[in-house]
Parts: sequence; structure tokens; C-alpha cells
Amino acid sequence: MDDAIWDLPVRGPLPAEPEPVLVEGLARISSATACAKLHAQGIRRTFIEGPRPIAQGQKIAGRVRTLQFMPQREDVASGLGQEYVERHTALWAVLERVEPGDVLVVQAYGSATTGCFGDMLVRYFKRKGGAGIVVDGRIRDLPRVSGLGLPIWCTGATPHYASQAELFPWAYDVPVAVGGALALPGDLVVADDDGAVVVPRRRAQSVLEAAADHEQWERYSRARIEEGGALSDYYPLTPETRAEYERWRELTSTPTGTAEDS
Repeated sequence: MDDAIWDLPVRGPLPAEPEPVLVEGLARISSATACAKLHAQGIRRTFIEGPRPIAQGQKIAGRVRTLQFMPQREDVASGLGQEYVERHTALWAVLERVEPGDVLVVQAYGSATTGCFGDMLVRYFKRKGGAGIVVDGRIRDLPRVSGLGLPIWCTGATPHYASQAELFPWAYDVPVAVGGALALPGDLVVADDDGAVVVPRRRAQSVLEAAADHEQWERYSRARIEEGGALSDYYPLTPETRAEYERWRELTSTPTGTAEDS
């Protein structure tokens, strides 16, 4: 690399695979619960603000792989040459390295004029076994992409290809900033209708442990509220209703116990 031209694409190391039990566990909890439990641990900026699901009712959890777009500068990288240039960028490179179950998290600065992915690229990502894409920016070929059924969170659609406007696919498997959150390669992400949340790899187990109790007592509270219980008694639980819940949980955890036993 000389003093004027950067050697592209920039590439980070392949992140370690997560334990399957962590991914399976996170797939069972909501993004809201993951976000709340991380907040309780002091990790406050985990919600990727901006991207929304292109289809309702989808949910994913998986290892974070990252793609970083950077502003174009014509002496280093630009979109001249269209896809023939892009095939030598981080965009093509990360797709070749994707492994089954990965979630591609993309830094694109919320750009309204950069179509980070289109039909062909999403189709290839899905064939490689990718679980989903979270992009702080837009996609193109929306009807065809929607028809592929791959879970995608983005900020909208555009007719532009990836390097047609102000950005260029610069690096992959490097730290990225997406929607105000930091995502590191090898982190985990949970995404559903509420949006996408980054779960730091070292916090995943503690999030699962906290979430298990949280979601169970919420199910109990929901049932009691439906039966006419007071919101102030059951959400959140008071010391008295917490004791009531603990007794219910003991009953439901026995071989003959059921929720109706309470």
C-alpha cells in the first residue's frame, strides 16, 4: 500500500462460531426482552435504530458478520464501473465467507440512496445458508427480494445499486456502527417485529438466564390480568404477587402440576 491508495477490501478475522445452545436460546426470546436484560446489566445501546422488517412475523437469532460501507473518494474508491467494480469489494467478499446461520449486519449510515443488496446478492446469501440481514440503509429489487422469504431489516428501498451514490463497500468482519449501536464480528443479534438488538457475545448466557425468568413471570402476569387482576399488582410483580408466582411455578414444574392448579 502506498501513501495515496488503500488496499481494499479491508478484512477482519473470521469470528468464532457461537455455541448452538446460545443461538437456540436467543431464538426463543424477543428482541424487547434481550434489550431490557442488557440494559439491566448496564449495556444500554444495543437497539439498531432505523431498520424495520420488510415482512412481519419473522424472527432470527445468529452470529454477527459485518459489512462496512464508507464514503466514496474518487482517488481511492468510487462506483464507476458499477457491478464490475463491486465484485472486487467487501460486498462480494463477505458473501463468499458467509456461513450457515450468520446474520449480516451492515453499516450504511442510514443512506437513502445506497441499495446495499439486490435480488442476486440476497439470493446468493440465502443459498449460502445466511439467516438474515440487518442493514442501516436500503435495498433494491424489493418485490423480488421480498419473494425470496429471507428475513431482512432495512430502512427502505431505492433503485440504486450499492456504489451508485455516496458510499462504497469498504471492509468486512470488522467493527461497525449501525443505527447507533456497536456490532462486533462474533456478537449475536436478535431481530423480530420490534427491530434488531445486538447481544454482546460474552453477555449472551446471562441474557438467557435473566430472560427465562422474565418471560415466565410475564406469562403468569398476563394470565392473571386477563382474569381481572390489577395491573399494579401484576406488572411488574409486587413482593406479594412474586410469592404467588413462585408458588405457581413450583406447581407447574412438578410432573402433575398445571397452570390450572393455581
